[in-house]
Amino acid sequence: MRILHTSDWHVGKVLKGRTRHEEHIRVLGQVVEIARAEQPDLVIIAGDLYDTAAPSPDAVRVVTRALSALRQTGATVIAIGGNHDNGQALDALRPWAEAAGITLRGSVRDRPDDLILTGTTAGGERWRLAALPFLSQRYAIRAVEMYELTAAEASQTYADHIARLIARLAEDFGEPGVVNLLTAHLTVVGASAGGGEREAHTVMGYAVPATVFPPGTHYVALGHLHRSQAVIGPCPVRYSGSPLAVDFGEEENISSVAIVDVSAEKAAKVRDVPVTSARTLRTVRGSLDQLATVNLPDAWLRVFVRETPRVGLREDVQELLPNALEVRIDPDMVPDRAGERMAQRAGRSPRQLFGDYLDSRGTAEEGVRELFDELYDEVSTHS
Repeated sequence: MRILHTSDWHVGKVLKGRTRHEEHIRVLGQVVEIARAEQPDLVIIAGDLYDTAAPSPDAVRVVTRALSALRQTGATVIAIGGNHDNGQALDALRPWAEAAGITLRGSVRDRPDDLILTGTTAGGERWRLAALPFLSQRYAIRAVEMYELTAAEASQTYADHIARLIARLAEDFGEPGVVNLLTAHLTVVGASAGGGEREAHTVMGYAVPATVFPPGTHYVALGHLHRSQAVIGPCPVRYSGSPLAVDFGEEENISSVAIVDVSAEKAAKVRDVPVTSARTLRTVRGSLDQLATVNLPDAWLRVFVRETPRVGLREDVQELLPNALEVRIDPDMVPDRAGERMAQRAGRSPRQLFGDYLDSRGTAEEGVRELFDELYDEVSTHS
């Protein structure tokens, strides 16, 4: 059977105040075109369909149309909730999804069998998929309680909870002649973050070892980390990565979807198919004269400008580079004099300290120091 594995769409993403709505339409349109060309039996979206738990109507429209278009290629389509998604809201869409032939699993419910999905391809290959949406620390504890674990088991770590849930979902993975699959939205120890993930849900308290995945699993389709990568484990484990760079920390990532060919008797073979429809993200550095030579009209830019800080510098950069979404002074232009400044501050008045601050920032607008003096005198009089 053939699987198209994708994740971390983050539809509704706003980058430094700039909407990426049109980019998402193009990117997901290309994912659908890849599905039409590759003809997968199964499409797995491993979480973070949306960028926020309260997506706009436009974002919902983009996602539902993409899911429907993927289903129209003839593939079975299964999507799980990620940490950016509202799992209950996704579950509320299940009647619509089921009517459209799409399977949504937004959150863990009180019946583990609800997360076990089965099917048979047109070629007669039987498959079983354990679908585990993202679980926060709190809901991981609730989940193990629902599955009637002992008090001692319920007091263990997040990784322990996830391991027990997966073991419960994979109880029947030993059945011969069936392709055993698992999809989840989580962080695996040893995997590389893509750069734009929500940090609170990638720290070590949320990381699980690859040993939580049963050796008899033919393929584990993961979401959450935005960089496409294989993870060393007891079975084939892979992050598909995001189909577009979500933030500037991901500008070196190669956006793609994973195409997986696997059978009950043959090991999974995986290849990445690039997704190139989004604008590239680039970081550039230089003086104004150097930035004037930059020719990246189709990229979103983060600019580190090598000039002395002054009023109006940001506007000058954006006039040269209209696609500059973020403009900062290059750290090399701001020498670290923290120790020197701390020694000099002792015994200096607030007026002098404010004057030092203005000098350090290169700010010399008329009246700023005088206004500070007036405000300081007013505060001092009433204190």
